[in-house]
Amino acid sequence: MLISINRNKLYKKSIFVIIVLISALLLIPPMIDRNMNPVSDHAPYEVSDSAKALHNTLIIGDWHADSALWNRDLKKIYDYGHVDIPRMQKGNVALQMFTTVTKSPSGQNYESNKTSTNDNITALAIAQRWPIKTWTSLFERAMFQADKIKNLELDNPENFMLIESQQDLGIFLLKRSSNSTLVGGLLGTEGSHALDGNLKNIKRLYRNGFRMMSLQHFFDNKLGGSLHGTSGDGLTEFGIEAINEMMRLNIIIDVSHSSENVVKDVLDISTQPLVISHTGFNGHCESPRNISDSLMVEIAKKGGLIAVGFWDAAVCDNTPRSVAEAIKFGIGLIGADHVSLGSDFDGTITPGFDISELEAITHELLELGLSETEIRKVMGGNMLSFLQDNLPIT
Repeated sequence: MLISINRNKLYKKSIFVIIVLISALLLIPPMIDRNMNPVSDHAPYEVSDSAKALHNTLIIGDWHADSALWNRDLKKIYDYGHVDIPRMQKGNVALQMFTTVTKSPSGQNYESNKTSTNDNITALAIAQRWPIKTWTSLFERAMFQADKIKNLELDNPENFMLIESQQDLGIFLLKRSSNSTLVGGLLGTEGSHALDGNLKNIKRLYRNGFRMMSLQHFFDNKLGGSLHGTSGDGLTEFGIEAINEMMRLNIIIDVSHSSENVVKDVLDISTQPLVISHTGFNGHCESPRNISDSLMVEIAKKGGLIAVGFWDAAVCDNTPRSVAEAIKFGIGLIGADHVSLGSDFDGTITPGFDISELEAITHELLELGLSETEIRKVMGGNMLSFLQDNLPIT
């Protein structure tokens, strides 16, 4: 009898432990996401009737969101994080580049990070129950995140379309003319750590839908120095080979987070225009996150785009007004044809608004005296034109 009672107690205890473990596995990932991707508390933003009317006619495009990093089902609306399809539709977003994060330090240190510094994406992958192969392979992390975005089209084609070519983009625009809430998504990398040091992985990523690649993130890597690394180096021989392969495949090159010497080297050898997918202008907001304005001018001269971010380290605040002021500064520096949006939503930043509230930026741009033509360009027209010119044809 005693043995039977003890077994019963052990059984109940085991069930309790299992329930606790399952609850933790279900609750911890949303808690991490909520804590890492907050939005500052704010009252509803003032948006004039004229701004609302203009905003609803815009093609809006954003060059950088890390939403695939998290365990949200982007088909559903959430009360945390920054991006999901229902909120994109409310914000009238047409084009979204989804970037895949594969390596990042804790604390978002913009000053200096050693390459050997512990990588917090490994812990996040384990906590979010990603496949075991992603725990050790940065390439597999990129692929896993890409599959999430691809599945959006398979599961929700009336609301989302993946764009990989100029032909796809034309089809998307035709569909959107009769379905104004259709969102077009593209795939990019947050740093070429995703190559795992293997040039062949550039073509593998391309074959799996990647159409933009940034070169560095917070660490120096095999391609060259990061803006937040320790060396400040330019491109390595491997980096030059990688750039040539990206150009061969018509992959858009993103120099966000790259050292100034890397940016200079890429400008010297690239035969295609560059993008900085999320940044600020140093002359507007002096910050270790922003490269020099002189390099911004050189990128623009070669047909490139500078995409303005929505967080304090990029624009020295996180309000729609501060974003609009950075955009206005950029137009004065490099011209309206070279400024775009690069939110860094869901990139462990704290913006003052989520993607559903982008009409507040349109309002502030009007308040600052920008013309309708300028607003159309920076809110998404420039991104659309760039993609029409630089995506692979088919």
